[in-house]
Amino acid sequence: MPKEFDLVVVGEINPDIILRDDDLVPVYGQTEKLIADADVTVGSSAVIVAAGAARLGLRVAFIGVVAQDYFADYMLNEMAKLNIDTTAVKTIPGIKSGFSIIFSKGDRAILTYAGSIGELRFQQIDFNVIAKAKHLHLSSYFLLKELQPDIPKLFRLAKEMGLSTSIDCNWDPKNEWKGIDEALKYTDLLLPNENEMLALCKRDSVAEALTELVETVDIVALKLGSKGAIAKTKESEISMPSLKVNVVDTTGAGDSFDAGFLHGYINGFDIERCLRQAIICGSLSTRAVGGTGAQADLAEMKDFL
Repeated sequence: MPKEFDLVVVGEINPDIILRDDDLVPVYGQTEKLIADADVTVGSSAVIVAAGAARLGLRVAFIGVVAQDYFADYMLNEMAKLNIDTTAVKTIPGIKSGFSIIFSKGDRAILTYAGSIGELRFQQIDFNVIAKAKHLHLSSYFLLKELQPDIPKLFRLAKEMGLSTSIDCNWDPKNEWKGIDEALKYTDLLLPNENEMLALCKRDSVAEALTELVETVDIVALKLGSKGAIAKTKESEISMPSLKVNVVDTTGAGDSFDAGFLHGYINGFDIERCLRQAIICGSLSTRAVGGTGAQADLAEMKDFL
């Protein structure tokens, strides 16, 4: 039967507060320090992936939880503007919204207050929405503390319902990297960056880590920042450079990469086309502040193809 959604994204919902200056080191002792610029933008890996996919023309639904406060209202309003269906987002009384403060000066450092970010539970997932989708994507595995034990079950059920699946694990703040192996057994596509992949596999070599992961997942799409990216399967490996663009802010570039790859994957394109789309979307997203401010639409992505 025809599906209502191309993609359903499971993950966290929170804004980003982005601070920009050449010197972002705070000075304690009740010292006030001025910085060059700041913005409040749509944040969270999962929402930025969903936004990028919707911008490329995919029909996207979101599963997550929010608090009852200003940040939650802001995110839900912005998600609606970005054409993300939030029917399956639950509002939870008695919690506070999570948010990230991003120190941006070319590279990034992130301070995150978890709040609502880790509060999504398996019982709150609307499987009626999942049944209407072709593909299930999950972001920020290690931040979803309440859902973590049930993510393998979620992915197994999604596979049984006929969906393909993907994970962008993101960084583990505890640096433990535990528990994801079982979920990867039901994962078709893994989208880590280099540091995440090496930490996840406890390897020093990119080649060794890639070879290990494709024994479990069908495709690993590895993000290498300014060095480009690699797509690896058991049968093949493709490397591509990044685009040369005027970089303003790298926040969410990896998530826009995910969106580009997922658009190709869901449409049945070959891995080389998927990787090229991912690199275009990831690179172009760095042209403006925040994760969604410069995401490519379908026409723009095709121009670069």
